Amino acid sequence: MERETQFIGQSAAFQDAVERASLAASLDRPVLVIGERGTGKELIAERLHRLSTRWDRPYVIMNCAAMPETLIESELFGHEAGAFTGATRSRAGRFEEADGGTLFLDELATMSMGAQERLLRAVEYGEVTRVGASRPIRVDVRIVAATNEHLPALVDDNRFRADLLDRLSFEVITLPPLRAREGDIEVLATYFGQRMAAVIGWDEWPGFGPRALAAMEGHDWPGNVRELRNVIERAIYRWADPTKPVDALSFDPFASPWQPAVRKAAAKAEAPAATTADPAPAATASAGPVSDLRAAVDAYERTILADTMARCRFNQKVAAEALGLSYDQIRHALKKHGLNQ
Repeated sequence: MERETQFIGQSAAFQDAVERASLAASLDRPVLVIGERGTGKELIAERLHRLSTRWDRPYVIMNCAAMPETLIESELFGHEAGAFTGATRSRAGRFEEADGGTLFLDELATMSMGAQERLLRAVEYGEVTRVGASRPIRVDVRIVAATNEHLPALVDDNRFRADLLDRLSFEVITLPPLRAREGDIEVLATYFGQRMAAVIGWDEWPGFGPRALAAMEGHDWPGNVRELRNVIERAIYRWADPTKPVDALSFDPFASPWQPAVRKAAAKAEAPAATTADPAPAATASAGPVSDLRAAVDAYERTILADTMARCRFNQKVAAEALGLSYDQIRHALKKHGLNQ
């Protein structure tokens, strides 16, 4: 999957964050980018570099969470030959590689206290010392760091250095989650849908149906834009008729009537108070006022049938097994609700 570099969105919350990044880009100061997973922290960091006076210099990325604690200092500051077992030759660290440019430290909160101490010196004095060396090296690096943690709370818990936070928090850009970006869900979904339709060779874009749009707006999107992209692209390639609006979404790619037995057993263990007679779908029913009980029950039954059929790829036999119905029963129910086309 190619790297996504565009900013798509029209909500005020999102535009404010992008504008703040654009304003901070020209200043040669550290910036912290805060946000949930999938909100686009990497894109904001790249924007800070591309709009800065360092745009033509190196842009180096380091994911702190991907590095074992024993190697993170070597990766950041480099090492000399013989500094530790396996260090057969000298190697420059990410600070030296980014000299004159920008160093993006992703997942900053996972960095050990020892590495934080050395990072503080590099930020404060512009010097790094390779592991195993005795003389520091001067570097000119702008730091952009990202995390999904609340760093002041980590300081209170003695898991992050207060002095390092002071040095890095010249500007803090907090990205809004997708659920707070009013109007952006449909805009992003259409963008990703049109792209995916072109990839798989559809002649034109049919848009989304009302059920799909309502499902998008009702979903919490814990994975934010990254999750939305996966859901939309999965829905497009699974949709059988490209001349009709896409009207079925699958939020959980692991959902299946053949889920491993171990997973089902684990779910029961987590909720020992539940009984087999307690139907799970009822927990999602609306608790609002009802003036026509029969109509409300019929509408809810239709929603369950439609969602199950979409999840089971419109295979009536599989959907019947998932709902605990016979084949004749599900055919009758689908006919009753006009879902047997």
